[in-house]
Amino acid sequence: MNPYVFFTLLTLLVARAYTRRSLTPLGILTAILTALAHGLPATPAPFLLLLLFYTMGTVATRVKHDVKSRLTIAAGGASGPEARTHIQVLANSAVASVLTVLHVALHPGGLAEGWCFDGAHDLLMLGVVANYAAVTADTLSSELGILARSKPRLVTTGRVCAPGTNGGVTGFGLFAGAVGAAIIGAASVPLLGFCDSWTMAQKAGWVAFIGAVGTAGSLLDSVLGAVLQESVVDVRSGKIVEGAGGAKVLVAGNVVKGRGGVELIVKDKKTFKDAAMPAGSRRVEAGWCGVLSNNGVNLLMAAGATLGAMVVAGGWRAVVDVLVDGWTAARAGGLREGIRMAGH
Repeated sequence: MNPYVFFTLLTLLVARAYTRRSLTPLGILTAILTALAHGLPATPAPFLLLLLFYTMGTVATRVKHDVKSRLTIAAGGASGPEARTHIQVLANSAVASVLTVLHVALHPGGLAEGWCFDGAHDLLMLGVVANYAAVTADTLSSELGILARSKPRLVTTGRVCAPGTNGGVTGFGLFAGAVGAAIIGAASVPLLGFCDSWTMAQKAGWVAFIGAVGTAGSLLDSVLGAVLQESVVDVRSGKIVEGAGGAKVLVAGNVVKGRGGVELIVKDKKTFKDAAMPAGSRRVEAGWCGVLSNNGVNLLMAAGATLGAMVVAGGWRAVVDVLVDGWTAARAGGLREGIRMAGH
């Protein structure tokens, strides 16, 4: 990618994240490192798709935030849009970063003259697009689906649940996610540089495929969230409690005496880390296993949806071969050479 264009866009991205407080300081540092990895290939697709995902996710987060803030409760008591952390950045972009780095290792001298994208013959780039389709669909489904007029239903049982429940889905949320994924697919067409042999009908089929991958990823996230992530309800209001930065919500912990002898639960008796809450004020509404945080679910979903798309396009053997070849090339110095060439 042209270094002048790359660093201009990266500077604007960092400036916006800093002035709007959309990322924490460590989140900004992680985003910079992620962007540098995405800017290594000769094709601008990985970095620009990352930028497109960030833009759509930020806009969706701020849409009717005042309304959304009244539908759930923030565990830390924050009232405005929370800055995203480095863990949240990695949960959405780590898979794409790995695939991008492997792609650079396999093409250390840059793309060969006359190179063009041919779908299944470049599974690593296909995986990058699939990753951003999935995380975009998931983000838009969550941020916009909560505004749906209809009540969400648990994807595993069909039971009506409170807005913000992990695993709760609405038709509007799924539609918003599918549109977001299709936008990623449509943007990838001019960015990747498809081979001339691809007809308009084939390119439309590609956009539909990426849209389907994103929708499947959003549904996968809902299933994983319903099973592996606890949904915690504040018993007084009946609203879902959302963990700060995508972390797990405190339900039980150390019991201490507060004012008036009221029993409070805190995570740490010495520092009172996390907001203290009355004992028995929260209960687990869904998520029988509860081993993962929201960030863990997002990362697992992104990996599953990305690998699934790669397997559908090229088969298991081709996916394993390209991952092994990329890792071997990186260890043999291909990545180091690719970084050196990107600096010229």
